[in-house]
Amino acid sequence: MTRFSLVPSRWWLLAALLVLLRLPAVAHAYHASIMEVRYNAQKQQLEVALKVFTDDFEKALSVGQPRAISFDQTPRPQVTQLTAELLRKSLAFGTRPGETLPLQLIGFEKDHEAHWLYLAVKLPRPTSSLVLRHKLLVDTFADQMNIVNLDAGGKKQSALFREGNEEQKLAW
Repeated sequence: MTRFSLVPSRWWLLAALLVLLRLPAVAHAYHASIMEVRYNAQKQQLEVALKVFTDDFEKALSVGQPRAISFDQTPRPQVTQLTAELLRKSLAFGTRPGETLPLQLIGFEKDHEAHWLYLAVKLPRPTSSLVLRHKLLVDTFADQMNIVNLDAGGKKQSALFREGNEEQKLAW
């Protein structure tokens, strides 16, 4: 596990990815997600918003299913169940190595050619660090990049998760 902080020369990469995520999914020749994590010390929980391209996420949801999964055509309860299962397999939050805290899928909403997924993670105790395993869509797309922006303890930091670098410790 390594801690990854973007150096100023890498801010251009984050800015470029943010701009590219606003383009239509048809135009994307890369695979990326952006996760915003906010540590709410009063509620002792993590509040998570995760933006994924709809077509990429539907492809991952469809693996092992008899028919392709679609946010628009598949019944919402089925999409919700499959989404929760995929997130539990792909994301693990903990306050120490090896710990996996329960994820609560709050909901999701469409945003142009992407979807925002909203999660909450209750923490067992106050903390000043987080261990995150983030391998969402890495098994589906070899070039998948998962960007995490953390706002905690008055500090903001970013981390990049990819194949081979799927778990990191973030401290504040």
